[in-house]
Amino acid sequence: MSTDWTPDQPLVSIQNVHKSFGDLEVLKGVSLDVRQGEVICIIGPSGSGKSTLIRCINALNDIQSGSIKVRGIEVNDKSLDKLQLRKNVGMVFQQYNLFPHKTALQNIMMAPVKVLKMDRQDAMEKARALLKKVRLEGKEDSYPGELSGGQQQRVAIARSLAMNPQVMLFDEVTAALDPETVKEVLTTIKDLAAEGMTCILVTHEMGFAREIADHIYFTDRGVIIEHGPPATFFDQATDPRTQEFLGQIL
Repeated sequence: MSTDWTPDQPLVSIQNVHKSFGDLEVLKGVSLDVRQGEVICIIGPSGSGKSTLIRCINALNDIQSGSIKVRGIEVNDKSLDKLQLRKNVGMVFQQYNLFPHKTALQNIMMAPVKVLKMDRQDAMEKARALLKKVRLEGKEDSYPGELSGGQQQRVAIARSLAMNPQVMLFDEVTAALDPETVKEVLTTIKDLAAEGMTCILVTHEMGFAREIADHIYFTDRGVIIEHGPPATFFDQATDPRTQEFLGQIL
């Protein structure tokens, strides 16, 4: 992505974004900046626009007005090369979306070979290294159906990382998991953050958000109600809606 972007600018810049589905306005003027290496957590009640917002960053949803820039590239540009964007922006969903008839290794190799035109041997070595990174060494030849939900989600994370993204988006990635497998997935994300990967997470794991985030945004009914670093956010929230939300879940 050749742009005039420089590291002193936000890696992701969202300015006054509005998004509607038909008559329903889901995002009502959302603005936030994410700098390189930052971990941002977006929290809030169901239907508050969290998932829609991060899907807009990846151009999975278009926006009605406002601006979303990733490394200086305007996502809302009609001439946007979406493939180029998605090489830079990795995304992991609540559902793993793995190919059931392909092994863990093959699932991870597919995009580098097909999209990046990587040599198969190089892609295989990279996929093995990524499986090791997400603590799934020895599962190279397992099919998704032979893996637990937490293991499948870690393969999905490795698959996203195989494209060498600049930023990773995580949309409620632990929501469909058993409690005992949630921890392994969160540990994997924590490792990525510790290595300096820029991460934007929609999550309802508050303890995890407190531990990992540089900054937390609370959304409700399509607007950002309150935001701040975890210590301030969790212990000194000032908005009544934030206090009520935290009171229900903490």
